[in-house]
Amino acid sequence: MGAAAFVLLAATTPLLTGPSAGAAPRVPACSADPTARLASVPSPEGFLGFPLGAGQERVVTNDEVRGYLGAVDAASDRVVTGSLGSSVRGQPLAYAVVSADDNVRRGTLRRIADDIRSLRDPRRTSQRTANRIAEETPAIVWITANVHGGEKSGADAALKTLYELAAGLSCEVARRNDNLVTIIVPTQNPDGRDASRRQNEYGFDLNRDWFARTQQETDGKIELMRRYPPQVFVDAHEMGGRQYFFPPNADPIHHEIAGEAVDWINRIGEANKAGFGFNGACGDAVTTECYFNYSTYDMFFMGYGDTVPAAGFGAAGMTFEKGSASAVADRVQQQFHTQWATLGWAAAHRREVLGGYFTIWKDALAEGRAGALQPNEVVQPDNTVQFPVPQQTVRSYFLLPDRQLADARRLVERLRRMDVEVYEVTKPLKLPTARVFGGRSATDLTVPEGAYWIPMDQPQKHWIQAIMGEDPYVPFPYFYDVSSWSNPLLMGLNAVWTGATVRPRARLVERIEDTGGGRVSAAPRRGSYTYELDSAAAAEYTFTLLSRGVGLVRDLDTGTVGMPARALTPELDRAARKLGVTLTPRRTAAAGTPVVRPDVGLFQGTGISTTSGSHGEARYVLGKRWGLDLTPVTTADINDNTPAFTGRSVLLVPDGSSPTGGLTAAGQANLRAWVAEGNTYLGLRNEGTRMARAAGLTSTTEKPKPSGYTMIGSHLRVDVDGDSPVALGRPAEDFEFNNNDPILSPSSTGTNVLSYPTGDTFWANGYTVGGDALKGTVALVDEPTGTGRAVLFAFNPLFRAYNESGLHLVANALLHPGDGGARRASGIDPARAAAAAAPPAENLGGEWRPFTIEVTAADLPRTEAVVERFTSTARVSVTGGSAHLVIPNPDGLQVDEHPFLGDLVRALRAERIPLRSVVG
Repeated sequence: MGAAAFVLLAATTPLLTGPSAGAAPRVPACSADPTARLASVPSPEGFLGFPLGAGQERVVTNDEVRGYLGAVDAASDRVVTGSLGSSVRGQPLAYAVVSADDNVRRGTLRRIADDIRSLRDPRRTSQRTANRIAEETPAIVWITANVHGGEKSGADAALKTLYELAAGLSCEVARRNDNLVTIIVPTQNPDGRDASRRQNEYGFDLNRDWFARTQQETDGKIELMRRYPPQVFVDAHEMGGRQYFFPPNADPIHHEIAGEAVDWINRIGEANKAGFGFNGACGDAVTTECYFNYSTYDMFFMGYGDTVPAAGFGAAGMTFEKGSASAVADRVQQQFHTQWATLGWAAAHRREVLGGYFTIWKDALAEGRAGALQPNEVVQPDNTVQFPVPQQTVRSYFLLPDRQLADARRLVERLRRMDVEVYEVTKPLKLPTARVFGGRSATDLTVPEGAYWIPMDQPQKHWIQAIMGEDPYVPFPYFYDVSSWSNPLLMGLNAVWTGATVRPRARLVERIEDTGGGRVSAAPRRGSYTYELDSAAAAEYTFTLLSRGVGLVRDLDTGTVGMPARALTPELDRAARKLGVTLTPRRTAAAGTPVVRPDVGLFQGTGISTTSGSHGEARYVLGKRWGLDLTPVTTADINDNTPAFTGRSVLLVPDGSSPTGGLTAAGQANLRAWVAEGNTYLGLRNEGTRMARAAGLTSTTEKPKPSGYTMIGSHLRVDVDGDSPVALGRPAEDFEFNNNDPILSPSSTGTNVLSYPTGDTFWANGYTVGGDALKGTVALVDEPTGTGRAVLFAFNPLFRAYNESGLHLVANALLHPGDGGARRASGIDPARAAAAAAPPAENLGGEWRPFTIEVTAADLPRTEAVVERFTSTARVSVTGGSAHLVIPNPDGLQVDEHPFLGDLVRALRAERIPLRSVVG
């Protein structure tokens, strides 16, 4: 390879490099001396100029990370390197594979990966073959770090781990290399590392992106995981304070994570205890440079770097967290100790792990065949299961093709790219019993041709249930993320599941391009093609066409879009196939209202974070995916009526912390006049709706949330008013994602596009308390002023870019045709003036949520005494025997980045105060 060789591949085709031809010959026997190392492999101190861990005075840069991987690759025959993709800013996502030199030879490494993948399908791999693989084959362990850019010590420790494995001559090193193939990804977020920022360049938390894979950093990593499936997966983080967390985890643990994986996780925790050093376990007298378990870090939401390796790959997926207040040397050394101890345990238990790995997939296959869901369990010693998984049989899911078909096809592709087998139904069948998403039952339900069938009778049963399930069935009410992520609900699909044993006539879907997108047949040159703009995928296709200058029209009764046949190039046909959008040929020219590409201003004024949250989500969805030019608009631009504001046709105001956006009275008048001239104000969640209200653009008011009200990222049914073009293409009943969003009264001056039902059709999943407070309130309003309008979302429709039904509604708002010559008075309506005069709601949760602790009323005094050690801001209320302490979180921080919330929960547990629920 040569001394300067360091190959980073441009795509996810890894491992085309090989051992260095000039590398030193392998020493045949291991040494009893733990410090014996190959002199030919550069040490961190020799390459970087300083040691890693003990004695380290600064963190490593991205260039140094990549440079050191290349230097070790060039010098060691135990290492090969590659790139799993690139970051948003184009930085290579470098990784290294390290093992015994025989294992990393190209053909051998390919065989090892093939053998491990074969264990994931017991239909094709016999028990005898599995036993041979467990006897002969190394297990695969992943060491990853720095998914949050500012949490840097895990990456530095991973380089130290790489050096020890690449250069060490001791028997401890040999045991690890002989029994394991270790894949090291030092930094998963190099852009964030450069900026010392948690999020990536688009403001996304990459440790919430795992199931949706919207960000390129996540997508390339999971593709490499599919190639080299892990049995053990470490995701190294940092948190506040000077302590260290490693599993056992806090409850809840998702019920579809296999018991074998949980057992390995807990036993690795024991190995980490033995290898941790420093001050050992935290306790009353030991509070720094110590470790703790069973607290803060759960395994529930399917977007984490531990839950997805566990549920999707059968691995012992683990989050390690080191307190960022410690010195860099201590942070890196402790991260190294846990990485090294984890590798030691995995090497010592390789055969058991590989045998259990095969059992995970065998059991999943059997459970899927029987339609059995795994039961809820808890791991914390003082917890009990409060909400068991219901006794129900789930043998098949079906995505019906009558609406949102392109998004259904995108979901099929999402499943397929996690090795789920999905079939297209080729002949209608009847289900004797079925459950329709949204809590309803059906009998003798006909599944038509063209529906998609996802049988549970396959090895990926755990993953199917984990992201398709109508409810995740939390066992214990502790949350620091959301409580619902059901993909059919996120997309608003017409989906059903059944416990019946069915075998429809169907064909296996190999790729999304084969699902029926693109043109069905050729239209005459003077004809047209039409498609249904009823999905996020179809919206993306629409913006693609507009960016190419294609003239589009839309039927405002049906939502169907038409385009001239002559405009369909092979490139645009391929784009339709890739997005799953069916183009239907017509013999006549398309007719309808012209569709105009919007000129969007993105507000980044007072109260808006430009490095996280919905501002970044808007830059990603509207800018990157939809290809729109986004002009920054500031508070001063609106107050001064500058061209940056007045030249736009749409102003998108993301969620934020200010009730007015900093607008003066003149700025509010400018905003009203701009809307009245035919433009669109698009406001999201807290700041987006409050800024519009303060400016006199809506008659909605914000209702106070009752004591104990809990809405933790749940899905709710909404009624859809199709009179507004914002609702075009949505069904009469839809689903909306609510994450403690503002509760809005109905508008008396506009169209209430999405409303929560008042009667028996009200339905919510996930973990909700006091949801009746939403009945009769609204989630989306369309408020006309002059010939323009304000479209106001009570929720964040761009949330993590995986709320596809919300994305479609945003696209409708952007493409809103206006009212032509019709006008509504541009002055302030009395109802709107009254709403504007009401005092704004307090900013308790920022773009996230406040922190809420529920205890018994009798335990309130003890709880308050503990809470007051950390903060004096808690709001206390008592309802029905429960006391709720709401701690404001105006910056919208997550629990794992908050300065004291994790410590507070641990302090409450140390005082043995029973916690009824914890919501962060």
